[in-house]
Amino acid sequence: MDLLTVLHSYRPWNPQEERDTAELLHRLESGEDLFHRENTAAHLTASAWVVSPDRARVLMAYHNLYDSWAWLGGHADGERDLLAVALREVREESGVAARAVSDEIFSLEILPVSGHEKRGEYVSSHLHMNVTFLLEADPSAPVRSKPDENSRVAWFPLEEAVAASSEPWMRERIYRKLNEKLRKNFNF
Repeated sequence: MDLLTVLHSYRPWNPQEERDTAELLHRLESGEDLFHRENTAAHLTASAWVVSPDRARVLMAYHNLYDSWAWLGGHADGERDLLAVALREVREESGVAARAVSDEIFSLEILPVSGHEKRGEYVSSHLHMNVTFLLEADPSAPVRSKPDENSRVAWFPLEEAVAASSEPWMRERIYRKLNEKLRKNFNF
């Protein structure tokens, strides 16, 4: 389905999602190409909040660039099916074959990325226009790291997943929000 159509029907969870959804819609409707990294100011990414079937645990990776435990995800790189991007990134970054709990967007956020070195090249500060999907995977399945991106992959109880992040804004504004949405949507 067309991202514009999906975003117009998306019901934001809080003021952060309201403003970020409006900004993403504005940029897409203006014709800005957000699907490719060649847009060095802002581009689309897809992330996954990967939970166990009982919704008690979350799969996280220790992200080398951010020096923090983080969700899994990556760049659209031209792919317009952002759910497919999230599923691919989980598989690439953890070795886990996850499945979508729903094909609907679970969360939406604009994430600032500070300038950094990647593969020996400088990447300027920019924005990730991020769409998050709720995925499910078997916590007994083997996991592996992807050394060029992360050094460890592990399952955490919901609150420990939030606490494991060393990024205050991600911990308080994003991961905590994802757990709140998870609890509300699944009544626990």
